[in-house]
Amino acid sequence: MLLSRHTRRRDFITLLGGATTWPLAARAQQPAMAFVGLLSGGQLDDRLIDAVRQGLKDGGYIEGRNIAIKYRSADGRFDRLPGLAAELTADRVGVIIALFSPTAAMAAKAATETIPIVFAIGADPVDLGLVLLKEIAPRVAWVGVLRDRAIAAGTGQFGAIEAAAASFGVELSPMGVRDADEIERAITAFARESNRGLIVTASPLAVVHRDLIITLAARHKLAAVYFERFFVAGGSLICYGTNYPDQYRRAAGYVDRILKGEKPADLPVQYPTKYELVINLKTARALGLEVSPTLLPETVPESMLKH
Repeated sequence: MLLSRHTRRRDFITLLGGATTWPLAARAQQPAMAFVGLLSGGQLDDRLIDAVRQGLKDGGYIEGRNIAIKYRSADGRFDRLPGLAAELTADRVGVIIALFSPTAAMAAKAATETIPIVFAIGADPVDLGLVLLKEIAPRVAWVGVLRDRAIAAGTGQFGAIEAAAASFGVELSPMGVRDADEIERAITAFARESNRGLIVTASPLAVVHRDLIITLAARHKLAAVYFERFFVAGGSLICYGTNYPDQYRRAAGYVDRILKGEKPADLPVQYPTKYELVINLKTARALGLEVSPTLLPETVPESMLKH
């Protein structure tokens, strides 16, 4: 059984993120048919696409009627992003929406100095991941922190966890990785001792190799915390992080404002306000863990799980 709880935690989480835009130029009038580019570093996620469409619909835009979306996806091959961004620029789209930020956003920014770029960064509250890990698996004494050492965000996320670790009496092992082989070696070596847990920090690398990470955590019986619900739907234990569909629905509202003539530079950065906790009770039972009643939110149908 998969459980989910949506929360609003603005009072105790400070996140870098929200929807914002680059650069300064924007079209003065909304065209009869607006053209928008959508650039994704990973595979196109139907939940995020639907959220973007809903946000545009809220602004009066219907795909195929008064707005056309040109989709470009790198499918996890991030070296393709510059070329895909150049294609959208050549197609003269009015706005580019970047998914899997900031990788896609930076590629788009490098490709154009005139087309506004809308992106959403939902950096997960990683320090709370440690709180949840200790609550659901209190005997965990050593936590591995899997992070992409090729991106600056990996260092920042580890710093947030490190600041909270001492108060919970746990030791940390930073696990900087860049590819599937390094992920497998790092997790396998770390899991040789008992009473160990895992926190997977947010990165495109973790998304691309999520099946491998989930498999390794299950094989070595590691209680693990992730940043997105599809990890838990795939068989992992728990996630706590930004509600991404909500972020991209809100980001689409910025597309509407830009197409109607507002200057991107005048639009403020918005912070995420909606988060979700998701627990896979089937995985918890397999790990011999008892989930505290305080962590039991509304139930999501079992059919959402992979078997």
